[in-house]
Amino acid sequence: MYCIVLVASLGAFVWISDVGFQRSIEATVNDASRNNLETIQRLLGNSAAGDEKVRQQLRGLSDLWPNGALFEVADAHGNWIFRPAPFLNSYPPLPAIRPGSVSFSTTNLDHLEYRVASRLVETGGRVFEIHAAVPTEPFDQALDHFRLIEEETLPLLVLLASLLGYWLSGRSLAPVNRIIETSESVGVQSLSRRLEVPKARDELRRLTETLNAMLERIEKSVTRITQFTADASHDLRTPVAVIRATAEITLRRRRADGEYRAALSKILETAVETSELLENLLTLARADAGAAANMEMHAIDLGKCVRKAKERAVVLSANKTLQITARTPVEPVWAEADAISIDRLLLILVDNAVKYTPSGGGCEIDLSQSGGLADITVRDTGIGISEQDLPSIFERFVRVDSTRSRETRGAGLGLAIARWITEMHGGTITVESEIGEGSTFRVSLPALRESRKPTNVNEMPATAPQI
Repeated sequence: MYCIVLVASLGAFVWISDVGFQRSIEATVNDASRNNLETIQRLLGNSAAGDEKVRQQLRGLSDLWPNGALFEVADAHGNWIFRPAPFLNSYPPLPAIRPGSVSFSTTNLDHLEYRVASRLVETGGRVFEIHAAVPTEPFDQALDHFRLIEEETLPLLVLLASLLGYWLSGRSLAPVNRIIETSESVGVQSLSRRLEVPKARDELRRLTETLNAMLERIEKSVTRITQFTADASHDLRTPVAVIRATAEITLRRRRADGEYRAALSKILETAVETSELLENLLTLARADAGAAANMEMHAIDLGKCVRKAKERAVVLSANKTLQITARTPVEPVWAEADAISIDRLLLILVDNAVKYTPSGGGCEIDLSQSGGLADITVRDTGIGISEQDLPSIFERFVRVDSTRSRETRGAGLGLAIARWITEMHGGTITVESEIGEGSTFRVSLPALRESRKPTNVNEMPATAPQI
């Protein structure tokens, strides 16, 4: 295909060059003939001196003209005043001359081709017919030589251009072939492989960098899914094993009613924990599938959410002596959010605060508005989080240090869900903590502008999900 296009292009170029050469020759010869006519016309201005005198002057002019240029002059009655030998031989009749214009024609004079310019001239009270001829043989020879060069060089040019194009295309497509080969070798077990980035800063380099970035995202996603599956399997296997072991041990022999009740209580407790884990796993699975579209966004008063979170914190801390406080502004702080999701977000934060704060400590929930943001801060005086664990605290199945793991039970999904809820509302969640001093979680959500605040306060949902 490349050779066909190349031959067609070169053929069109040769044809255009040939036509252009011919037209250039024709224009050059016509200009020379026209200039000769004007020279003869100026000389005929002295026609009053007599025909013999004019004939002598014309003969002298003819001797001066180079390159074989010829001319002949006749009067109005067809009598030739000057006519050189080449014109004496018979030649095809020239086209009729229109008064006031120059006529051009091509004819053979003495076996040579000439371009003849003819014109009727009126000067000195007399009318003359002038024929000025310029030989075209040198130009025809140049054209023939040009065509010969074209015929000899065109096949060579096509061959060289084809070979060069083949070499260049192979060199240009080499990075593409490497991309294809590497892409074919990338699989689930080799997602860490990357494409070789070309040195040239061109479109192929951008394509390679884009594909490498895509592979990196895919690798992270697959790693995350694999880790998620492994962690979920591990966390589900433990409670199932506890339930099975408790039931098998209890059924080995007859026991008193109290022992049966204790075994059933342990099975029930484990089943509840497993249900909570499954619910959290289902929530994260819906999050990965784009469950944000199912959130019902309405204008809600975040102050009501904070006060409800305080009430739940009091219930969660029934077995401890904790001071639970909540501070909200006098004026409502409005945000466009899903009320159930915000309740769940705050429940996760206060539940963690209560879990990791020993008796005698405290938990504070603050709501404030600054500019276009509504800030909810949950602060506790618990055992805190080490500095090296802070960057991963919001990852799934992350249960930081052994101290926190020993004191409480959990799958490490709560804060991952909290981050997802926050991000789905266009907000951010951050944490500051110090071992032995406690932790501070801050959620920043976009607050509603004054023009979008509702005039009627809607009631908040009466129930909230479990974590």
